[in-house]
Amino acid sequence: MTGYIMGLRARLGSQPLMQVGASVLVVDENGRLLLQRRGDNGSWAYAGGSVELYEHVEAAARRELAEETGLSALDLELFGVFSGPEMAHVYPNGDQVSNIDLLYVCRSWEGELTTAGAEPGEVLELGFFAPDALPEPIFGPNRPGLAAWLEAEGYPVPWA
Repeated sequence: MTGYIMGLRARLGSQPLMQVGASVLVVDENGRLLLQRRGDNGSWAYAGGSVELYEHVEAAARRELAEETGLSALDLELFGVFSGPEMAHVYPNGDQVSNIDLLYVCRSWEGELTTAGAEPGEVLELGFFAPDALPEPIFGPNRPGLAAWLEAEGYPVPWA
């Protein structure tokens, strides 16, 4: 969580905050998707997190990818912007957010997979999954972006 969000939380408690996120869906040469198992709720998600105050969104996407997976994006393509009621989330500590997520797709990167740059306990494991064999559960706020990508690539959406 960024210092900016922490400062707002100190003033506002757990009430809903609008949160801008930058996320990256990594797709390997075999069309598999890189997902991470989250430490806060055990669900599977793509790399991403909050954009810090005055940070460029693409820079935030690159930062989050590197922190959570050890990979450095060589290319990023903006795939879509996702918002609305389906992007609402309540964290295990009770903090509520209304997410606006800018999702990038990355097909070229360098580095080795590692969770060493993530906050302790943030990422439990990393893995590549075929689009028709995704692990469950998928993190709720990632479902709209992931569903849109699956549909664009001609795959069925398992939770539709």
